[in-house]
Amino acid sequence: MNEPILSVQNLTTAFRTSEGWREVVRDISFDIHAGETLAVVGESGSGKSVTALSAMRLLPKDKARSTGRILLEGRDLLTLPEHQMRAVRGGRIGMIFQEPMTSLNPVFTIGNQLAEALVLHRDMSWKQAEAEALRLMERVRIPSAGTRLHEYPHKFSGGMRQRVMIAMALACKPRLLIADEPTTALDVTIQAEILSLIAELQREENMAVLFITHDMGVVAEVADRTVVMYRGDMIETGDTPQLFAAPGQPYTRALLASIPRLGAMAGSVTPRRFPQVDAATGVATEGAQLPPPPSATQPVVKVSNLSIRFDLPQGRVHAVEDVSFDLHPGETLALVGESGCGKSTTGRAIMRLNTPSAGEILVGGQNVAKARPAELRALRRSAQMIFQDPFASLNPRISVGAAILEPILTHGLLPKPAARERVSQLLEQVGLSPDMATRFPHEFSGGQRQRISIARALALDPQFIVADEAVSALDVSVKAQVSNLLMDLQAQRGLAYLFISHDMSVVERISHRVAVMYFGEIVEIGPRAAIFGNAQHPYTRRLIAAVPVPDPAQRGTRPAPPAVEPRSPIRPLDYVPPKRRYREITPGHFVMDEAAA
Repeated sequence: MNEPILSVQNLTTAFRTSEGWREVVRDISFDIHAGETLAVVGESGSGKSVTALSAMRLLPKDKARSTGRILLEGRDLLTLPEHQMRAVRGGRIGMIFQEPMTSLNPVFTIGNQLAEALVLHRDMSWKQAEAEALRLMERVRIPSAGTRLHEYPHKFSGGMRQRVMIAMALACKPRLLIADEPTTALDVTIQAEILSLIAELQREENMAVLFITHDMGVVAEVADRTVVMYRGDMIETGDTPQLFAAPGQPYTRALLASIPRLGAMAGSVTPRRFPQVDAATGVATEGAQLPPPPSATQPVVKVSNLSIRFDLPQGRVHAVEDVSFDLHPGETLALVGESGCGKSTTGRAIMRLNTPSAGEILVGGQNVAKARPAELRALRRSAQMIFQDPFASLNPRISVGAAILEPILTHGLLPKPAARERVSQLLEQVGLSPDMATRFPHEFSGGQRQRISIARALALDPQFIVADEAVSALDVSVKAQVSNLLMDLQAQRGLAYLFISHDMSVVERISHRVAVMYFGEIVEIGPRAAIFGNAQHPYTRRLIAAVPVPDPAQRGTRPAPPAVEPRSPIRPLDYVPPKRRYREITPGHFVMDEAAA
């Protein structure tokens, strides 16, 4: 066999702590050859991203040290001078980072950041680089790429920012692509297109890919070989089909048993807890079905004819258009759709973080848009939000314990000693250790930060939670644990959830009803069983068909995702949206009349 593109040999990485050096990755070894995809899987905090950052030499020199060898085409990256390493980063190695908002510079336009990499590594003029940047943005299917090229990162949704990061990583045709959770923020249809794009570019350039992910369905679909990590150790590795068919370690069996599988809820009327998996034995116990929500209750949230529009110099973005739904105590309504379709904008409007252009939002019978400051403060007590980007929603200057403690003290729920005890309980509830309360957000992995955000949202015992991609950043075992926690709290307290997600397998298990959004409009809404068992709208059917199957034996059997032309949400200022009509298929199951769409 030819020399590997990347050879990691006995890599050990340690971080400096107050007690001395602490090893977080121990004795890791693997090779990746040209044209091969190696997946690294494991729970949040297992050392997956640290391994990738060690290879890129992006860990702080004064607080981290790596030993062993990391050979890129025979050159040891750990011994390269910094000026040579700068040429490697973005040139020979491209990297898609886990959190796109913190990886993009907020003071430069998207086009400027893409063009900079091309000027530095491909010796292009700025004019040539801008033209190539536009082509890359179109290739990762960003609508209206010509106008969005000159916009700043904060104007892009999480999924759109992730697409920009993918374009940037692939811009210089690297020999090795390190993809750290590259499709976490993307809905399944775009995920399928991006995975297809990466595979296409891999074939064209004979590129090696190191794919870090917690989505075992994606692993089954793309990985030739898989490495399983657990608490800093590499516990199992092998060809992907063999590892899925006959996992050797209990933890690997537990990972595979935790995978939510589409279709598992057939015949179940209400949500069902995820299987309880023993990591020591790998034995899974099927989760119990939850009781139905209380009947004949007043809605805790009522959204009527909600529209949200943003004016731009070149037109108007119709982000949300004429959206209506009710949400009752003890009920989970899942809001699904592709990135940029208006899901998060709708959730933020309910919390009055976005201002509606038209329509009405009632929370607990109170008009959110007209609430005075004191009323809005009370609303924050009963309604909370788990944000999509956990790093951006946590204050980097205060410890995570202080972040969870703050709302408890602000609302005067408990005295300080009891509030501190409550913080410890919340951290344990979401699978973290109470002694982590003194750490700061940058000291946690992406999945751990998401758990902290969930703990903070639960601190005030709210009646209603907007969960914006609440479990998307979590590995499968923790995703099951946190989803079960959310369902248990719902059963105990009658919590209502607006569950914004692109993970259709989780949506099928956790939701009572599902609303499908497409370009700012709800195109189909109904009971979970009706949506998954009798989808009527073409976009809903496309969403369900795009869910990756966690079975390597089925790789290549599904048709390639259809090439759908990206539509632009930007309309002329005088555009008047048509009035939509809906057909009722079965009781409570409505689909937009395509003739009126």
